[in-house]
Amino acid sequence: MTEHGRITTPFGAQTTAAEVVAGVDLTGRRAIVTGGSSGIGVETARALAAAGAEVTLAVRNPEAGAKTAADITATTGNDQVLVAPLDLSDQASVAAFVTAWEGPLHILVDNAGVMASPETRTAEGWELQFATNHLGHFALTTGLHQALKAAGDARVVVVSSVGHINGEVLFADINFEHHPYDPWAAYSQSKTANILFVAEAAKRWAGDISVNALNPGRIASTSLARHIGSATNAPTSFEPGQSTGVSVKNIEQGAATSVLLAASPLVEGVTGRYFEDCNEAGPHQPGIRRGVAGYALDAQKAARLWQVSLDMLATAKTTG
Repeated sequence: MTEHGRITTPFGAQTTAAEVVAGVDLTGRRAIVTGGSSGIGVETARALAAAGAEVTLAVRNPEAGAKTAADITATTGNDQVLVAPLDLSDQASVAAFVTAWEGPLHILVDNAGVMASPETRTAEGWELQFATNHLGHFALTTGLHQALKAAGDARVVVVSSVGHINGEVLFADINFEHHPYDPWAAYSQSKTANILFVAEAAKRWAGDISVNALNPGRIASTSLARHIGSATNAPTSFEPGQSTGVSVKNIEQGAATSVLLAASPLVEGVTGRYFEDCNEAGPHQPGIRRGVAGYALDAQKAARLWQVSLDMLATAKTTG
């Protein structure tokens, strides 16, 4: 359904991933969930497996992934829950994962991420949050493009955040080389980058692959928030007590919008959109932690980011 030109569904903020996928048959379809061994990644993978999909947990810690896979198999009865190593901050790891993948890929959930981490740089000198949240997923998704295209009706789901409304991509200084590092500005730009990637990918891959982004809501009980206590200069709007509009959820509810975009027939053919609470978001309004910022869907910024990302990856290859 549409309302004011936006996609709507019968689901909402309190809907769980299991409720979204009830009655959906994913038998014969293959899915990858990055960060599938913790937080909403687990429940995203569990819901897809419950619907019959083969699910690969792409994780930094294969041992933790194996335990999660066993738990998902035990709860769903699906023994096609696999584990593969993937460190999104390490381009060699991303390349190895892409090379090892064989056959079509129907669902890719770019779920893993870091938030407000202390200043850290990758081997290439890239700021960690941008390198992990955006560049790692950019390299993974573009690297798997042919596998996604081969599926015929593949879906890519990119987990962004309401935090994107706190800042644009800092094209003049993406890696904080010329001004002091701010963990929240770095997080915000990485989450804006997730949405800009979706905007450009949807244009480039129109007719072949559906690509959408989402805000999962505020889920306090995940490892994503582990750095918040040590982070400085957090915008007041990141504090739950100061927030207006963002939906507070448990993990099962937090995974619902990801699962909707990955599996529901209600959004078949929908692409290039940003969702929250299982519905397409409207424009962000100042003072309210909902909606999508206009700069995150800007076509020129999206095209620029795509080229910048390609250039950064190319530089890494030539210097590696």
